[in-house]
Amino acid sequence: MTAPLQPAIEVRNVVKSFGSMRAIDDVSLSVAPGVFLTLLGPSGCGKSTLLRTIAGFITSDSGSVLIGGRDVTSLPPNARPVNMVFQDYALFPHMTVRENVGFGCEMQGLSRQAREKRVDDLLNLVQLPQLGHRRPDELSGGQRQRIALARALAPDPVSLLLDEPLGALDLKLRLEMQRELKSLQRKTGKTFVFVTHDQEEAMSMSDLIAVMRDGHIEQLDRPEVIYSRPVSLYVGSFVGAANLLEATVDGVDGEQMRVVSRAFQAVLPRSSVTTPGDVTPGMAVTLLVRPEHLQASTPAAGGLSLAGRVSERTYLGNRVHVRFETEDGRSLLADARAEDVAEVGEVFKAALRPESVAVLRS
Repeated sequence: MTAPLQPAIEVRNVVKSFGSMRAIDDVSLSVAPGVFLTLLGPSGCGKSTLLRTIAGFITSDSGSVLIGGRDVTSLPPNARPVNMVFQDYALFPHMTVRENVGFGCEMQGLSRQAREKRVDDLLNLVQLPQLGHRRPDELSGGQRQRIALARALAPDPVSLLLDEPLGALDLKLRLEMQRELKSLQRKTGKTFVFVTHDQEEAMSMSDLIAVMRDGHIEQLDRPEVIYSRPVSLYVGSFVGAANLLEATVDGVDGEQMRVVSRAFQAVLPRSSVTTPGDVTPGMAVTLLVRPEHLQASTPAAGGLSLAGRVSERTYLGNRVHVRFETEDGRSLLADARAEDVAEVGEVFKAALRPESVAVLRS
């Protein structure tokens, strides 16, 4: 029988405080080899502190960090088999591209021949073999990013740690680099731990997302689960656009329950509840409806209907984000086809399938 693989990175009950603020609150995390994990959350949630604790730039107050099954808690950054890529790339300005990429290999004591081959392989991997003679100030932002990645990969680390490395790029280049970064991770088979506050960035690249809040991990799962089955109101409202409707459980019958809100009444499966715990009659809940589930059409049998006057239209090519105000004063967001959306001031009617509603225990 084949022995199970050691986690590439393991964090055990790590705590880190700065004065009275607990930046990391008893966090445990296990990342399998070859996984692209994103630490996602707003500023101040602890994601960069956790990443830098893994890297060794920050010493935890308690807990341990293991890399490749080895306890590295007491080791300095240069003794840990990981490398970090920063937002500013931190390339050596006085070195050429080849010298930057080969620096880590030189520190490892690789022979000149082995070092040159490694540099050639990595420049080919990031598709910049022709720029080896240039210096960083002669490169574009995207090129500097690729060279920073190549330099970080040169010593063959167990894992690459990336602290918002795309934050300084313009939107078009950022989207391009998202694709290239994921492609690079697949080609190398390395474990990547990526930090961002950008939800779309996290959703598009990650195998797993850890949504962080106030120093702890609120939910760790695949992107599609994080989006469709959030385990808390915080996750549901932070990841992606959402319409949140206050409601009450009016009754529970076997595997079904009846919920009542000012917007509609509906019979929903109990499996719609995504937050831990059971529901009981009279319980206050929050209904989460994603904008793409509000479609401009007549409801099918068993479907729900919402209507209101359009207050805002945002044109996005073949789609339009439309905000409409219901009679009871609610402001809702729908993602609809451009040809289906009424003009500002006109009535917009939307259909909603009950099975697309997520129920969050308040």
